[in-house]
Amino acid sequence: MTLIGGYVAQRTGDRRHLVLGFAAGLMLGVVAFDLLPEAMEQAPQQLHGVPEALLMFAAGFLTIHVVERAVAIHRGHEGEYAAHSHGHAHGHAQGAGHGERQREQGVGIAAASALVVHSMMDGFAIGAAFQAGTTVGTVVAIAVVAHDFADGFNTYTLTRLYGNDRRRAVALLFADALAPVTGAGITLLFTIPEQLLGLYLGFFGGFLMYLATSDILPEAHSPHPSKGTLACTLLGVGFMWLVVGLA
Repeated sequence: MTLIGGYVAQRTGDRRHLVLGFAAGLMLGVVAFDLLPEAMEQAPQQLHGVPEALLMFAAGFLTIHVVERAVAIHRGHEGEYAAHSHGHAHGHAQGAGHGERQREQGVGIAAASALVVHSMMDGFAIGAAFQAGTTVGTVVAIAVVAHDFADGFNTYTLTRLYGNDRRRAVALLFADALAPVTGAGITLLFTIPEQLLGLYLGFFGGFLMYLATSDILPEAHSPHPSKGTLACTLLGVGFMWLVVGLA
């Protein structure tokens, strides 16, 4: 299902703005309906009146914001997946542009890698559920399979959005597809403390929220400020609501 999601993202062609709108909706849905509720459940302890999971959510949002500002990455109004090249640049300007593109690509790889880790934790959930019983394990496995379409879609889209080539995007897509199986296998060896897992989910939720609202949505609407893009965003949110509800 992860590979199917990546394949759909790859085959969209000139409907890229619709893909980005849908991806942003999926990410918002994942954060609001999946990551944050699970983070709050697993890390409910409070620090100075605020749940630690929500503090980590804010920390994740601010961390990626600081990183992007520090390397002067401005994704808004970019026209293509590939990084722009300027034929009139010379000397130091060309070197600086190359360094910035590499840092920008690094953000895309980091985001996709975080999705891979998230998929691995989906595998943890499957393994833990099967330890509780076959019926519970089957239900959780079906939910993860449905959820992995969105993971595959977002993994490929994020990697390409930040200027990485198709080969790198496909490699991360396959890593994302293998991650749940790996995670399920790891549960045969040990389990991750719920508190630590909840804090990670909160941090990752803030990370995704920033990318969806600050990078992907402006990118989706800049070349095509259409109602279709907005409709795809709403469709993505609704799809994740349906998946989480069925799960």
